[in-house]
Amino acid sequence: MIRSGLLLAGAGLAALALAGSGSAQGSATLAAQMDAGRTAYAANCAACHGDDLAGGQFAGTLTGPVFLSTWGELPAGELLEYISTSMPPGGGGRLSDETYQALTALILVENGVDPELTLASATLPEPPTIEEQNALGIGGISTFYPFPEWEEPVDRFADYTPVTADMLDAPAPENWMAWRRGHEGQGFSPLTQITPANVSDLSVAWAQALPVGPTMAEPLVRDGVMYVHAYGEEVFAFDAATGRQLWRYRRQMPEGTLMQGKKTIALWDDMLILATSDLHMLALDARTGRPVWDVAIPDAENTRSNGGPLVADGVVMIGLATQRPGGGLIAAFDAQTGEHLWNFDTVAKSGTLGGDTWNEVPDAERQGGSVWTSGSYDAETGLALWGVAQTYDTGPVRDRVPGGNNDGLFTNSTLAFEPRTGELVWYFQHMPNDQYDLDWVFERVIADIEVGGEERHVVITGGKDGLFDTLDVRTGEYLDTADMGFQTYIVDIDPETGRKTADLALLPGRDRDAVFMCPHAGGGRNWSPTAFAKDSAKLFVNARDTCMEMRPTEQGFLSSGVDIYYSAPPDSDGNFGILQGIDMETGEVAWEHRRRAPYNAGILATGSGLLFTGAMDREFLAYDQSSGEQVWRSGLTGVPNASPITYAVDGKQYVAVVTGMGNPLAFGLPDFTPELPIPEVNSSSVYVFALDE
Repeated sequence: MIRSGLLLAGAGLAALALAGSGSAQGSATLAAQMDAGRTAYAANCAACHGDDLAGGQFAGTLTGPVFLSTWGELPAGELLEYISTSMPPGGGGRLSDETYQALTALILVENGVDPELTLASATLPEPPTIEEQNALGIGGISTFYPFPEWEEPVDRFADYTPVTADMLDAPAPENWMAWRRGHEGQGFSPLTQITPANVSDLSVAWAQALPVGPTMAEPLVRDGVMYVHAYGEEVFAFDAATGRQLWRYRRQMPEGTLMQGKKTIALWDDMLILATSDLHMLALDARTGRPVWDVAIPDAENTRSNGGPLVADGVVMIGLATQRPGGGLIAAFDAQTGEHLWNFDTVAKSGTLGGDTWNEVPDAERQGGSVWTSGSYDAETGLALWGVAQTYDTGPVRDRVPGGNNDGLFTNSTLAFEPRTGELVWYFQHMPNDQYDLDWVFERVIADIEVGGEERHVVITGGKDGLFDTLDVRTGEYLDTADMGFQTYIVDIDPETGRKTADLALLPGRDRDAVFMCPHAGGGRNWSPTAFAKDSAKLFVNARDTCMEMRPTEQGFLSSGVDIYYSAPPDSDGNFGILQGIDMETGEVAWEHRRRAPYNAGILATGSGLLFTGAMDREFLAYDQSSGEQVWRSGLTGVPNASPITYAVDGKQYVAVVTGMGNPLAFGLPDFTPELPIPEVNSSSVYVFALDE
């Protein structure tokens, strides 16, 4: 697959693209292919790009300055390669070689290429100059006086090398290579330039506006380039030191697509890989933003893509969320080509592992098992670790049938896969038969800690209820549980198996009285990821101190027949935001910080002992890891919606955060803090802070 964009020689690329396509077509003139090109265009392309190639409702122009600003001066072979592997969207390669060549010939001639040339010899015209685009005769640049010499901007892609597995498993200190920085999901950076002693000197180094809308994606930074997945399926590459835009990708979405924010994007080889709201997986050239491959996710009807991809062992994995009958899924693709490899149903079906745990509910009626957080990858064992959510269809599984099993696998579970084959190596269900909408679908943190006096290689994850289980990565063996201290419904945890027992007096339903319990189904602990510092073995978590009343009703938010209402805890002090440092070797809460406005962003931990996070009052905040003391704050124009990151360029450390209100936490507690209204005007931006010079 040819993906090299501007970095390969034109003639060689054209010859390679045309290899194997037939010498007759390769040597035919563009003029000889025009009639076939127009026929193929009308049948396959005009509905999106317009009858005259000038752009339509669903796709942009294929002619003129805008098109040539991307494709100008490139060999025909590169355009042919892209069209034949990526078009039509989701069906790349569906047409014949001759048809793709004819379409390429049409585009070339419509952009002024000599029709007597061949595909093997043709090159797209140069992009028009400013003077040539200045049709009105104003605003052009005079050459009466020469411009002074000026330093050229740094070429951040000049020394680009492919991203490897080792880079993702153990990122260089200056980089933030994957969601939560690396495959282990720790949200920790070893950088130490910004410290508790000098953090008060932080100020804005640069900022860039993004398309307005829910913007939940954690940026990635690799060798001085920041990648941001913005609302509306736009992707930006910025110079991470200055904010200068390097490229921008804008995807044309089918009419009526429900736009979804994503938590992450992924780097692999020379590609940036993302999931899109029209349920495709898409790879862009990381240096140019040009599409490399674009494939539809199979069997994804009536699902949502909120989490984002994990790339490990050359495999792209994506989880999907849904309330459809049949449940959610995790899908996998070859990272190099986009070839679909496997799907895994997160709601077990009859005759398969876990299929007998659904209280005799027919397969077609089983629901739940959404996956709306990306996974982690353990290079030591070669396992990809994914979390699965609960079911809203609680009624059919609430009361166990005689002799049956109503655990409902694989809801509220950790799943450990072999990425290339999709083999499920082990699973662990953290909370069976969840009747409270208290998901365990969040990040999986891989670490080495001491458990029971023994060094163990573990995975740590928690649910909305503020319980955090520690498991052995290799086997899924249960080791321990830590409790943030606000849940009131679990009355027992088996010390050997980790199985949790809920208070039967709090079992909700239309046939019961109202139930009051903590936390609320919206968290407690929810959307925002944790951070882990391996030197102290502390896990840093933010949460919301809320409870819920579950009122019986005939229909209900949950199908057992209950609606859910927010409540403050009985002993509330009016501070609903909780930040804790938990010692994962002892299971004890080392410290707790409380504030009025709930937190909305994830947590970043640094090697200097700092924590960064953000809240609904548009505050970006820093804390001391050892004590939880707040040491810095900055106001933002929008609500920080994603997780902060830190990185370094040319020896200077930066801290970045993205705003763009709209994750599930952002709409949770408006009546709890009436003096802190949600902004009526949403704004989306990336803010980058650094120490004053």
